[in-house]
Amino acid sequence: MSMPNSHEALLRNRQLLDGRLALIGPSSVELLSALPQGGIAVCEHVGQVQALNTQGNWRVHYGYDVTELERGGCDVVVVFLPKARAELDLRLALARWLTREGGRLVLVGEKKEGISGAVKQLRSVAPDAGKVDSARHCQVWVATNTDSLSDFDVTQWLDWHTIDFRDVSVDVAGLPGIFSRGELDSGTRCLLETLADQPLKASTVLDFACGAGVIGAWLQSWQAANHLPVSTVDGVDVQFQAVTCAQATYDRAGSRGSITASDGLKALDGRWSAVVTNPPFHSGVKTDTSMTESFLREVARHLTSGGELRLVANTFLPYGSLIQRFVGPVERLYEDRRFTVYKAVRR
Repeated sequence: MSMPNSHEALLRNRQLLDGRLALIGPSSVELLSALPQGGIAVCEHVGQVQALNTQGNWRVHYGYDVTELERGGCDVVVVFLPKARAELDLRLALARWLTREGGRLVLVGEKKEGISGAVKQLRSVAPDAGKVDSARHCQVWVATNTDSLSDFDVTQWLDWHTIDFRDVSVDVAGLPGIFSRGELDSGTRCLLETLADQPLKASTVLDFACGAGVIGAWLQSWQAANHLPVSTVDGVDVQFQAVTCAQATYDRAGSRGSITASDGLKALDGRWSAVVTNPPFHSGVKTDTSMTESFLREVARHLTSGGELRLVANTFLPYGSLIQRFVGPVERLYEDRRFTVYKAVRR
C-alpha cells in the first residue's frame, strides 16, 4: 500500500526529524516503519490508531486529550494538514504545547488540500515559517516554536449551538473538524423528519457514525415531549472529536446511552432493536462509500430479529440494493433529488 503524498514529501526531508519526534495526523503504517527512531503519533481516527499501534517504537495516541502526553516533551513536531481548515488551528496549538521552546514545527500538506492558505495559519503563530521543499504535489514548511503554549485542554475548544426541530430544542457540542459543526445538516434533518412522522418501535437504538450526538439527543427529547417511551440510544463513531462531542451533548441533554469509539462496528458485540445512521461518504476530498458498504454487510448481526435499519444518504449513492441484500426488504420513506431515507427490517 502506497503512502500518501504528504508522507512521502516528509520522508524526503527526514533530516528535519532529529531528536524527540511527534507526528500529528499521520495515517500510514509505512511512514512510521520508515522512521525507526520512533516517537509520538497523534491520530483522531480510531481505526488508524489501531493500525499504527503495530509499530513498536511509536507511542500512538488517540485524539486531542493530552492527559498522557508531556508539555514540551518533543524537539520536532510534524503537523499534517487536516481536511477541515479549522482543525489546523487545533493541531497547531497542540504542536506548540508538545514542542519545547525553540523546537521545530513542520507543516506538510498537499496543494489541492489548501497548503498555501494554511501557511497563513502557521505564520500567525510562528512568523519565521519558511518553505523548505515542494514535491509530490505537496509543500513542506518549517518554523521555530518561539511561542510555546503552557496549557492545552481540548475542552476549551468546545463550542455549542442549539438545533430547533419539530418544537424540540437540543444543545449540540462542536469541535474543529467535526461534521456539520454549528448546524443541523440537511441529510440528518430528512432522517429526523421520518423519525417524527414514522416513529421507531424500539427500546434500544444504535446511532452509527453518530457525530456530535444530534440524532440520539433529539430523538430522546422528542419522545419525551410527545409522551412516548424513551429509547436508549447508544452512539458509535470513528473520530475523536465526534466521540467527545457526542458525550458532551448527551451529558447536557441528560440523554441515555453509551458513546463508543470504533472503526465501523468492530468494537461492538451487542444487538439493538433499531439502528439509525447518516453515514459519511467522503475520505478527504474524494467520494468513499467503503465504510458504509462494510457497515451494511455487518449491521444485520447487530439487529434483533425484526429490528429496523433507518438510513439517510445522498440519492445518487447506490445503497438500496446493498440494504436489500444484507438486511431485508427496502422501503423509501423519503426521497428527493438530494437525499433518500431508507427503511429495512431484518429478515
